[in-house]
Amino acid sequence: MPGAERARLTEVPRGRAPWRKWGPYLSERGWGTVREDYSPDGSAWDFFPHDHARSRVYRWNEDGLAGLCDDRQLLCFSLAFWNGADPILKERLFGLNGHEGNHGEDVKEYWFYLDSTPTHSWMRWRYLYPQAAFPYDRLLAENAGRGRSDPEFELLDSGVFDAGYWEITADFAKQAPDDIAIRVAIRNAGRDPAQLDVLPTLWFRNHWSWGLGEAKPEISCAAGALEANHPTLGRMTLAGDGRPVAPEPLFCDNETNTQRLWGVPGRSAFPKDGINDHVISRAATVNPALTGTKAALRYRLEVAGGATEVIKLRLADKEGPPGPDFDQLLATREAEADEFYAALFPAGTTPDEALVARQALAGMLWSKQFYHYDVQLWLQGDPAGPPPPRERLAGRNSAWTHLDNRDVISMPDKWEYPWYAAWDLAFHCVALAHVDPEFAKSQLILLGREWYMHPNGQLPAYEWDFGDVNPPVQAWAALRVFEIAGDNDHEFLERVFQKLLLNFTWWVNRKDSEGQNVFEGGFLGLDNIGPFDRSMLPLAGRLEQSDGTAWMAMYCQNMLELALVLSQHDRAYEDMAIKFFEHFALIASALNDKGLWDEQDGFYYDVLKLADGTVMPLRAHSVVGLIPLFAVTTLGPETLGRLPEFQARTEWFIHNRPEAMTVIQDIHHESHGGWRMLSIAAPDRLRRILSRMLDPAEFLSDHGVRALSRYHLEHPLAIDVGGVMARLDYEPAESTSGLFGGNSNWRGPVWFPINYLLVEVLRSYHRYLGDDFKVECPTGSGTMLTLDQVADELARRLVAIFTDEGGLRPVFGGYERFQADPAWHGLIPFHEYFHGDTGAGLGASHQTGWTGLVADLVIRKPSPLRGGR
Repeated sequence: MPGAERARLTEVPRGRAPWRKWGPYLSERGWGTVREDYSPDGSAWDFFPHDHARSRVYRWNEDGLAGLCDDRQLLCFSLAFWNGADPILKERLFGLNGHEGNHGEDVKEYWFYLDSTPTHSWMRWRYLYPQAAFPYDRLLAENAGRGRSDPEFELLDSGVFDAGYWEITADFAKQAPDDIAIRVAIRNAGRDPAQLDVLPTLWFRNHWSWGLGEAKPEISCAAGALEANHPTLGRMTLAGDGRPVAPEPLFCDNETNTQRLWGVPGRSAFPKDGINDHVISRAATVNPALTGTKAALRYRLEVAGGATEVIKLRLADKEGPPGPDFDQLLATREAEADEFYAALFPAGTTPDEALVARQALAGMLWSKQFYHYDVQLWLQGDPAGPPPPRERLAGRNSAWTHLDNRDVISMPDKWEYPWYAAWDLAFHCVALAHVDPEFAKSQLILLGREWYMHPNGQLPAYEWDFGDVNPPVQAWAALRVFEIAGDNDHEFLERVFQKLLLNFTWWVNRKDSEGQNVFEGGFLGLDNIGPFDRSMLPLAGRLEQSDGTAWMAMYCQNMLELALVLSQHDRAYEDMAIKFFEHFALIASALNDKGLWDEQDGFYYDVLKLADGTVMPLRAHSVVGLIPLFAVTTLGPETLGRLPEFQARTEWFIHNRPEAMTVIQDIHHESHGGWRMLSIAAPDRLRRILSRMLDPAEFLSDHGVRALSRYHLEHPLAIDVGGVMARLDYEPAESTSGLFGGNSNWRGPVWFPINYLLVEVLRSYHRYLGDDFKVECPTGSGTMLTLDQVADELARRLVAIFTDEGGLRPVFGGYERFQADPAWHGLIPFHEYFHGDTGAGLGASHQTGWTGLVADLVIRKPSPLRGGR
């Protein structure tokens, strides 16, 4: 029998399921985003800074701590805190903007997503809040004084936690879809008694002030509880049980404090920061009539050193405080979550691996966000507001006026990246498919819908520039989700396939400028991977990219595989399979034959072709040269026998197009008779590339494959381009380059998406080259492994970034408190990337999106009894 959570997941597939109505769909940062930027020059960080966030109404979203809202973000809940020393309430996470950090934007807080079920019937969140004044000014000053060669100054470096801190844990359990129990446990992690204000807060997203004719809702006080009434959502009540102290209800309006920001009267006498000003300075800025559109229950606690106080709340569509079954409800939902995850992890999974994987999946589920952005309205301005500067009409995203997003979407994270990114999302869906395949499918379908995909077929990249280009991995993700779901949902594949036909055509028409099957792409997600910005060439010419071309070869293979699966039910797809078979052969052979392969080095490189005819290979030992390995698939005799026309036409193509013979091969192996392998890298080239990739002096670290070879530590790549010297150095941690604002680094760290794909393709090669094909791993060790065993070893190294080995987790780096304090040691951050030599976490500290793939590696970990796959 399915468990309780799995039963909830099946209630309304692909619909607006009741159990999914409320979730953690609230961002942790709304300020400094493109959507809130109405400046003429696109300076989002400056137009809406952190200092405005407490006082200024957001147009497109909301933010908060431990945030919860409905799936249209009409009503929001979050927690706010005050330690008695801070100059402002802690209502949202603090961090440095893109100009303040010495490595770009960077959050300066410690919070963790510890658990969640897919329907959010159970969730757990933890926040660590100093008892001393939060060092806002010092964090700004210290980082401003550091250069790009220096490490970032983090909150732990300030010593503020040494004086004691609050460990705050919020648990959420749904009694019913619209009835949510919330338990807030506040532990004084200091020695001495201390005071803390806790303010569970309820407010309406402001959708009534923009001149669009929407009615204004209201929150009022009813028997000490907060009663929210909305014309569409209905009534919701936030009530406490009155313990450990009776809370004080405070009310204001979710309206901008224009007096504070710009010195002019505003729409409300009790604006958005009214509760903040009342708590901090006892100002008369809350509404004595106990009504408004924002309200909080203020708990003023005094907690002995080492002790814990608990606040019990109920957010429901009915009246009444938390009932006598409150604790039992939370215990039941937590037990159901335990049951759900126990069934997910295979036998042999260690408790620590399960902890890492469960927190990774929790982070992904918590990182869903309601995303609202109508580009045309954003460009033209709201009826009730001043028209935006005319410069915007030809500025950022002006070619995307069709885009009108109002959906719950998986985000890379909800502070540094509180917006979706197309290729990130594809990786998210692979991990999410293990816990919520319907949500994963819906996300891949969503990006192809007409209010997302450009009419020309391009997928939106990310909100800073929807027209940028990301690797085309959606077809690959759809295949993996289909495989993981295991439900033979051919309708899902067909919907994805039809939309990706448009996207594939866009790629061919826009990124193969000379029609030679060699592709550009520029950025392609690999920000600082080259000596110069690949989207802005230093001289007139074009950059033929090994990775761009390889991604397209892989795209062909994925579309071929999709067509072959669909042809089992509709023979019309057989024609499409033939098309993508032939197109793969043309692209793959072009990559091999048009100068991107360097026979002497045994590696693939980008090639810069200048307008004066100069041809300049960029001999960077980088993942650009590994990505051609991603294009590998096979055709078995069963498939070929089922599709005789496909078989006949592919045989004709192979024998009449000699270039195809280099990338389409018969497998001469007794257990694989009749198979064909389609790959850019034939077995001899595969060996040469892997000898470099598995060399510790080059790509292989103890924590995965580096983005750039360590060879460049002593042999930097320097290129004279028109009298300008461009340089590429191995940098295992943060980049010292100013490319992409200096906050992006592919120059040496370990990145999960590339490593994950390497694990995948090694298994694919092994399935068809067999156990007889072995390589030395690590290079120079004398140990010979099959490609399956190499994949297992690489997966082990990736998982080991997070797991405890001898009391240390590499992800924590040198932070003693995380390594040695039991209260911190089990709190796992899932960073954007990892130090190429030590495995320490770097970049965005909660980008659980693609780094959440570690959960997939744990779930699919090979059994020790099998010794591999």
